[in-house]
Amino acid sequence: MRSVEMTVVLLILCALTIAVGTKAQEATTWSQWGGPHRNFITDATGLADSWPESGPPVQWSRTLGTGHSAIISGDDRLYTMYRVGNGQGREGPWESEETVVALNAQTGETLWEYTYPSKLEDTSFGSGPHATPLLVDNRVFTGGTNKQLHAFDAVSGEVLWSHDLVADFNAPPLLIRPRVKSGYGCSPLAYKDTIICSVGGPGQSVMAFRQTDGRAVWAGGDFLVSEAPPVLIDVSGQTQLVVFGGGTVNGMDPDDGTVLWTHPHDPGNDFNFMVPIWGEDNILFVSSGYKTGSRALRLTREDNLTTVKELWLDPQLQFMFLNPLRIGDYIYGTDGTFGPSFVTGVDVHTGETLWQERGFARGSMLYADGKVILMDEDGDLALTRMTPDGMTVLGRTTIFQSTSWSAPTLVGTTLYVRDREKIMALDLGINPTN
Repeated sequence: MRSVEMTVVLLILCALTIAVGTKAQEATTWSQWGGPHRNFITDATGLADSWPESGPPVQWSRTLGTGHSAIISGDDRLYTMYRVGNGQGREGPWESEETVVALNAQTGETLWEYTYPSKLEDTSFGSGPHATPLLVDNRVFTGGTNKQLHAFDAVSGEVLWSHDLVADFNAPPLLIRPRVKSGYGCSPLAYKDTIICSVGGPGQSVMAFRQTDGRAVWAGGDFLVSEAPPVLIDVSGQTQLVVFGGGTVNGMDPDDGTVLWTHPHDPGNDFNFMVPIWGEDNILFVSSGYKTGSRALRLTREDNLTTVKELWLDPQLQFMFLNPLRIGDYIYGTDGTFGPSFVTGVDVHTGETLWQERGFARGSMLYADGKVILMDEDGDLALTRMTPDGMTVLGRTTIFQSTSWSAPTLVGTTLYVRDREKIMALDLGINPTN
C-alpha cells in the first residue's frame, strides 16, 4: 500500500515539475506571432509595478530598416524582417528588396541576414514586410511582402527551401480585391510537421507545406484572403484552424484543409488584420475597422458538425488592427478606425462596452504578470492594469518618433519593440530603483 502511495506522490511531483517547466519555457520564448499561445498572453513574471520618469531602462537600441514584422525569439536569438529606405512617411523611397535578419538577443548585433528581391507595388500603408517570422525547432519560416515563403536554418541562415506563391501556385499578387495593395501579411502557423498560411486563388485560400522540404501537403478554401494570421482552437475536442479571411471567418480541418464552417464578416476592403480570439467557453471574438465592427460567435460541435451562432454584433466597436486581448470574460483593445481612438473594455458574452479611456493612439497589447503592456502607433509605451472597472496607467514613456505598427515581444522581463527606424530592448523587471 505504501508503495502505491509513493508511486502516486511521485507521479504528482512529476506532473507538477513538467507543468512548472512548461510555464518557465513559455515565459522565456516568443516563437511566433502572438507569443506562446498566439494570443499575446505569456506566463512571464517579475515585471516592475512602475517605471521611473524616464521610462524603463534601455538594454540596447540600434537602427533597423522599416517594416511591420514583429520580433520572435528563441535560443538567445531574435528574428524579424525589414526593408531599407527612408523610414519617415509612407511613400519611401524604398529599396526593391527585403531582408530577414537574426540578431543577438543580448546585444542586438546582427548574426546573419538574407536579402531577396521584393518590388513594392503600393506604399500607401507603409513598405512592409508585414508578416512575422515563425520559429520551429531549428527552422525559421517567413512570409514576404509579395507572397514569398522562405525556410531558413535558424543558426546559420542557410535557405532550406522557398516558394514564390504567385509564380509556383498561381496565387493572386498581394490581396485579391485589386484596390487593396498593402502587401502580404499572413504570419505562418505551425501544425504537426507543416506550416500553414493563406495563399489565395480557387481551392487554395489556405495551404499547408511540409516544414522539412516545403512540399505542398494540402490546399483548401475558396474565400477571399486577408492580412490576418491563422490560429488553432479546440472545439469540444476537435482541433480546428480558424482563418479570418477578407470577407468571412472560416473554420477548417488543419489536417486536410476541409472547410468546416464559415460566417460573414466583410469590412468591404479585405482589411481584417487581427487573430481571432478564442475562449474555453467556445466563444470566438473577431473585429475589424470600417463598416463591420466586432462580433462574438459561439461554436457548438455535435455529431462531428460545427454550428455557429452569433451572440452579438456591434458595428461601432472597431478594433481596426494589431491585437486586442481577452482576459477572463473581457476584451480589451484600442477602438477606432478614423479620428480619435479609445482604450476600451468589453464583456465578451454580451458585447456591452464597460468603459472607454482617451489618451492613447491605436495600438497593440500583451498581457503578463497581471499587467497589460500597450505600445501605440505614435510611439508611446505604457504599463497598465485593465479590469472590468477600468484602466490604471502605472508607467508611460515615449520611445519612438516614427510610426510603430509592430506588436511588442516579451521574453522573461525583456521587452523587444520596433518602429520604422529602429529596434530596442527594454528591461521591465523589478530593480532597486523601482
